[in-house]
Amino acid sequence: MGAERDAESTEFVARLDPVDREELMARGRRRRWPASASLFLEGERSATVLVITSGRVKVFSLTAHGEEIVLAVRGPGALLGELSAIDGAPRGASVAALEPVEAVVVPVAAFLDFLRSHAAAAVVLLQLVAGRLRDSDRKRVEFAAYDIAARVARRLLELAERFGEPDEHGVRITVALSQDELAGWVGASREAVAKALRVLRDRGLVTTGRRTMTVLDLAGLRRRAGE
Repeated sequence: MGAERDAESTEFVARLDPVDREELMARGRRRRWPASASLFLEGERSATVLVITSGRVKVFSLTAHGEEIVLAVRGPGALLGELSAIDGAPRGASVAALEPVEAVVVPVAAFLDFLRSHAAAAVVLLQLVAGRLRDSDRKRVEFAAYDIAARVARRLLELAERFGEPDEHGVRITVALSQDELAGWVGASREAVAKALRVLRDRGLVTTGRRTMTVLDLAGLRRRAGE
């Protein structure tokens, strides 16, 4: 079972050589944001990249009708804004704090200079981007291959494995996502997600509260997720 430290170990910073990691952090300055604060806005020009040092954020995009589509949840060690920094295009998504967040803010010029002078770090970044592309492809397949309850189960498994904390009941998901945010991640209406959660509760797989969720039966949730 992956607790938050396991999620952090898969992020960009943890994959760097310690010397490279220290040099990257030295090129930026620390900044804090309160819960719900905006870190990036979709469509704005990129001037910085961020390295999350504490707290979790959601990466999301808005449809033409103003509906929020959650693309990912990122935690400590995550690198944000790297694609816009590399290609100079406007930011492709917005980022908001799910809880109080601290990050190192690195100017784009300093980040690009770091990549040019640290080949191993550039390779780590390529591996990270490739992994995100694979994850994006996998999620597109899910929309066609799985019903809403299965998609909800898969997202809860992802949260439990990346940000779960074992307790006496099972695995408590420590990311405080609302049902609206979960619906935006699953690609369904809030009502449909509420119904799916009710099905999972009735089967004894999870318990839910206001922005709290605990997985009671990981094996059963995996079966419902089609894994």
